[in-house]
Amino acid sequence: MKGRPAFPVVVAAPSGTGKTTVCRRVVEGDPEIEFSISHTTRPRRGSERDGVDYHFVSEARFGELVAQDFFLEWAVYNGFRYGTSWQAIDAPLATGRDVLLEIEVQGARQVRERRPDARLVFLLPPSFETLRERLSQRGTDSPEQIERRLEVAKRELAAIGDFDYAVVNDDLERCVRDVAAILAAERRDEAAPLRRRFDPARAGRGLRAGA
Repeated sequence: MKGRPAFPVVVAAPSGTGKTTVCRRVVEGDPEIEFSISHTTRPRRGSERDGVDYHFVSEARFGELVAQDFFLEWAVYNGFRYGTSWQAIDAPLATGRDVLLEIEVQGARQVRERRPDARLVFLLPPSFETLRERLSQRGTDSPEQIERRLEVAKRELAAIGDFDYAVVNDDLERCVRDVAAILAAERRDEAAPLRRRFDPARAGRGLRAGA
């Protein structure tokens, strides 16, 4: 859409909430937004490709980039460092395309401080029990690791007030539609009704109550 300023969109969520799937579906269906590719020190998994899924770098190289103020945001998660470069958002924005950042809550706070024009979306599971089931079904974590992830998720929930929206991912198709609707409303500068509908404070209370 010409004639409007492009903006960054942050999507954060506890591990196991499905944010990667939601983000990629949103980008696939929206020609006005580009997916940001993060840098990470995490080892490559399976069929992951450097420069497509992540920019894979060594711990030493990541440290050099931090010292150069290369990153808009960066954070440590599960023992590895992840970061979004300034270039990853500046390049799309310069062409008039919005850019979607799928990042951790720590990084989202940094984006809020350094890019006040960013829109922040928090994805929630329907309940912590559902989150435990999803993490178990992935088959990649031990029971102890799952419990640690759940504890991290509870701490992350405390940051929900820093976000503009909170969307519950209890149905993938509906969640993708909700995030797409938020983007469309923000572009039209008609976001107030959806900010009320997806109010983070109310959503956070619901999850803590076991809804």
